[in-house]
Amino acid sequence: MVEWTGSGVILSVRKHGETSAIIDVFTEEKGRHAGLVRGGVSRKWAPILQPGAQVGVSWRARLEEHLGSYQVEPLKSRATILNDRLGLAALNSATSLISFAFPERMALPGLYDATQELFDRIAAQEPWLIHYAEWEMQVLDDLGYGLDLSECAASGSDQELVYVSPKSGRAVSREGAGEYADRLLGLPPFLLGGALSGLDDIHAALHLSGHFLNLWLAPALGKAELPAARGRLLSLLHGLKSEAILN
Repeated sequence: MVEWTGSGVILSVRKHGETSAIIDVFTEEKGRHAGLVRGGVSRKWAPILQPGAQVGVSWRARLEEHLGSYQVEPLKSRATILNDRLGLAALNSATSLISFAFPERMALPGLYDATQELFDRIAAQEPWLIHYAEWEMQVLDDLGYGLDLSECAASGSDQELVYVSPKSGRAVSREGAGEYADRLLGLPPFLLGGALSGLDDIHAALHLSGHFLNLWLAPALGKAELPAARGRLLSLLHGLKSEAILN
């Protein structure tokens, strides 16, 4: 018998048979890890087993490669996100991207911590858009597709880095861009530790990460496009008319 105990964030829940559910949990040490919860669709467990919820889990199986079963303890529901249309879209985008991008049982402690922080901010109705944009950049880093924003690809300068090459993922300075500036991707200052000027910076950051997720990740996985949940988040963000969401 193989078993372990830990805690994690529920990524997805799907019904199994008449009364059980299979949950995919994102844990610090085990990464994405699925398991069966007997009675998981009951009135007792259905409100607890929700994407974004933090749970304590004990997993057991006869062999390591088996699906196994979970014993679940609720730790933090984050249920307030359900009443926030934009926050819920961000949660669904993040959980879908984790499931899309990473294989099961791959430990990602840095991304795990960032995911918890992001979901806690959304649930507490604290500013979270910057954190979501930075979270997508961390997804690229943890996949081995991190962008090189340390210096200009053309000149080696670390001054006025305002663009990114759409092919190499390397930063380009204003001077280094020259006549090719209109072919480059925008690099919002907050990704380099600068100030956030407004929603346009968030749109630029998500366009940047989305470009490389589509260019490098999706083809590597044999997929045509990123999860639809990310597209729904972008549509909601582009419909925003107020900067108030940033504060």
